[in-house]
Amino acid sequence: MKTALYSRETLQSKIGRYGDASAENNLNVRLLFAPRKLNEQTVDEFCSVYSKISGESFETVVIVESHFGETKRKLPMPSFKSVETPFGEVMVNDKLRNEFADEDDDFFIDDDAFDENVSIHDQLMLLQSVLDDFSILSIQITDSNSFIVKELAYALEEVLLSRNMLIVFCCDLKSEHTDELRSVLEYIENDNFSALLNYLNSGRSSVEGVGTFITGLIVAQKWGLTLDFEVLNGKNVSNALTGYAHLQPQISNRK
Repeated sequence: MKTALYSRETLQSKIGRYGDASAENNLNVRLLFAPRKLNEQTVDEFCSVYSKISGESFETVVIVESHFGETKRKLPMPSFKSVETPFGEVMVNDKLRNEFADEDDDFFIDDDAFDENVSIHDQLMLLQSVLDDFSILSIQITDSNSFIVKELAYALEEVLLSRNMLIVFCCDLKSEHTDELRSVLEYIENDNFSALLNYLNSGRSSVEGVGTFITGLIVAQKWGLTLDFEVLNGKNVSNALTGYAHLQPQISNRK
């Protein structure tokens, strides 16, 4: 079990500074983009983005992250029945995990990619600070080629569309690369999936967890969600990919 850098009370206090953004703006948040690691540099970014779901209720939270290393399986889902954090135990939605395992040949229940570097523990402590009762599912991307990313995006889009579930995409992009984020979002806005996948396959991306990032963008586009990244709204953040996607339209502050 990972040691907590912050108590639940500290995280809730920090989250409270941002208000109940979801209720205030009548948002219907379906996706979060969150930093991969909780630390002194990212704690405020975590609390800001997780404030967007404060007061909400989700049956299950699906946490998607990229694995940096070689494994046999392309889209493994760890086999554990629950995850224990310093804030308590969270159960896995085993039925949903089996549903994904039956969805396509590249989904496997497998523990090879589950190591000390996974982001799920960091995400869970924030989730436990804002949600009362939920289960989880962890999906890892071990191969970020376009075929695997499209396969995962399609499965998430189809399986979760009509369900009361949240997806958290764990990925990082240093704020000095904001122009890269703008360029990629233009591909989405113009429905230019060819350019998006070329970007994914080019190897020139500065994103840590680029397969996870692109998966989230594709799902947001397919569901007709509005994307909102804090750095594009003038926020001073270290991770340009801190943001969320929601159903309620907002006036964009993007220039």
